[in-house]
Amino acid sequence: MTDLASLQAAAYKAEAAASRQLAERTGIPLEAALRATLTLRAGAAGLEQLLAGREAQRAHAERRAAARQANADAARTRRIGSSASAWNAWFDGSARPNPGRCGIGAILEGPDGQRVELSQDAGYGNSSEAEYRALIALLQAAVLQGASSLAIRGDSQVVVDDVNGPECAAAAALRPYREQARALLARLPGATVRWIPRHKNTRADALSQRAFPPALPELPA
Repeated sequence: MTDLASLQAAAYKAEAAASRQLAERTGIPLEAALRATLTLRAGAAGLEQLLAGREAQRAHAERRAAARQANADAARTRRIGSSASAWNAWFDGSARPNPGRCGIGAILEGPDGQRVELSQDAGYGNSSEAEYRALIALLQAAVLQGASSLAIRGDSQVVVDDVNGPECAAAAALRPYREQARALLARLPGATVRWIPRHKNTRADALSQRAFPPALPELPA
């Protein structure tokens, strides 16, 4: 015989409510009311077949819920693991005038609070050369730090496209910089270089500007 708990587990919400009303109205036990309600719902198939079908549905739903939870837990673990090992970096280079004196700036941040800031005079060149020199200095620092899963951002579309592009599309004037940058990237598995707009690269820009000596005041005539 099917017990009360089994009948309650099998009954849908509306069937359970109807059974409670039947029990209150007639004074019969709730188990008998549930059995009557579900027997009526089962029809010619019979109560036992209805109960077996609903038990199979419930087991299937539980398996699906467990699978969803397992997938969510695995995704959460991957996110935690990824954030725990991820490094982030930004670079920028400037030339005054263009071409002219170059200043470079870069920031490297690690998952455990590591932070490296670069602000250096980078000789003479144009703005693209300054940007490449900033990227190379940043990559050298990342190699020294043992950075992993490094996400690099810069606002020079020329340099980002050049270092990421195929050899056949490389700018001839920037080839030595590209080769040096790509050699360093090869030592940083998982590193990526992507473009961001200038207004999202203000910290690296400030460091590159800081690399220039302060302008001397003009002497009165």
